Amino acid sequence: CSPLQDSDDIEDVSLFDADDDLSRRSKKSKIRHPVASFFHLFFRVSAIVVYLLCELLTSSFIACMVTIILLLSCDFWAVKNVTGRLMVGLRWWNQVDDDGRSHWVFEARKVSAQGSKTSSEAESRIFWLGLITCPMIWVIFAFSALFSFKVKWLAVVVMGVVLQGANLYGYIRCKVGSRKNLTSMATNYLGKQFLRQ
Repeated sequence: CSPLQDSDDIEDVSLFDADDDLSRRSKKSKIRHPVASFFHLFFRVSAIVVYLLCELLTSSFIACMVTIILLLSCDFWAVKNVTGRLMVGLRWWNQVDDDGRSHWVFEARKVSAQGSKTSSEAESRIFWLGLITCPMIWVIFAFSALFSFKVKWLAVVVMGVVLQGANLYGYIRCKVGSRKNLTSMATNYLGKQFLRQ
């Protein structure tokens, strides 16, 4: 595994890069870390499935809540510490210095000496689709629980939004660079899209 570097040397990890030629794509589309790819989706999809089927399977709210929170916690740890590093070469964490101040560190794997990326396009797609889609599903669950007055489920759903949203935010910061302001970047992107139309 390549060493990770500071955010100044951030590699552009492709989300849906369609510019590569066919021969390079066939080499890059293989999944190099099948176990990491499986667990990247397993915990987050399992938490969603348990949430949807929980009331059908058991009448114990506590058992359902504990199971969902354990799955969400395993997902948070696996994505933050393992799958992000292996699948797309990104990593983030919080570090406290000697003065007690908290610093967020965002890293990306450098491009190798041959100029090629060490992560495949298939893994990158799996990583980003899972990372973006599942928090959106938890947000939908949050509105559903709120408007249907299922207050006891709201705490579980908020945990899903917070844990998966934190990973999404951290990896977006890794992808675009830690020093850039995400609001100004989104405004610039929307402005370019508006002018293009």
